[in-house]
Amino acid sequence: MTAESGVSNSPDPVSGLGVLVTRPAEQAEPFCQALEEHGARVLRFPVLEILAPSDPTNLRATLESLDTFDIAVFISPNAVQRVMNLALADRSWPAGTAIAAIGNRTAQELKGFGCPADIAPPRRFDSEALLALPAMQDVAGKRIVIFRGDGGRELLGDTLRERGAEVTFAEAYRRGRPEGDTGELMYAFSRGEVDVITITSGEGLRNLYEVVGKLGRMWLRKTPLVVGSGRIAEVAAELGFKAPVETAEDPTDVAMLAALQRLARHLLDEGA
Repeated sequence: MTAESGVSNSPDPVSGLGVLVTRPAEQAEPFCQALEEHGARVLRFPVLEILAPSDPTNLRATLESLDTFDIAVFISPNAVQRVMNLALADRSWPAGTAIAAIGNRTAQELKGFGCPADIAPPRRFDSEALLALPAMQDVAGKRIVIFRGDGGRELLGDTLRERGAEVTFAEAYRRGRPEGDTGELMYAFSRGEVDVITITSGEGLRNLYEVVGKLGRMWLRKTPLVVGSGRIAEVAAELGFKAPVETAEDPTDVAMLAALQRLARHLLDEGA
């Protein structure tokens, strides 16, 4: 934390912090507003954008046969948004198709569409946690569709197939790297105005690392991180980040803010 950042001695440790928010633009605003309500100075720099699937006909065909599946697994909130807007346009969700979700944000998004998850891990929001649930153990002979983005992990599908399920992957969206101008970001780094980076995707962290160039990477590695999962912390270590990394319980706005507050208190204690 730098003198230039103007961090105050407010009881709220987030007050005065310069926080880089890297969520996709269409998802970032509620988190940015929450940070600003706590007194943070927010710099918005999306490192991912969510695009339509490369083959929308495959997704539509899968949705037309939705009632033939025993379980529909949603990997992310983006998958929920893309699928539910299409699936519920002219019909209700089939009663015989159970819904499984990975992560609190995904489950919350499903509730917003009036389709709460039947199967969701209470903690550890990843494929391994979902696979450990009893409902995902005895799946021999069941038809399961996994709604995900492009290039997702294969662990979930591979394990379910090993357990005897018939698995279909449906690409609900693609992730892309925005063509943003890094000038404002580099200027903020040069002035010591970025105290913490918040990141909720390993791919997003790699994108950020790529776009800032050699000089920017020197600043990045020295800047504390708040990350949305342990896997992202592992990516940070691979990329050579040396500053403190605080891992949120999950990538929801509430959990990310709580992790930021923990990190900010730690940094204040170190600087005392």
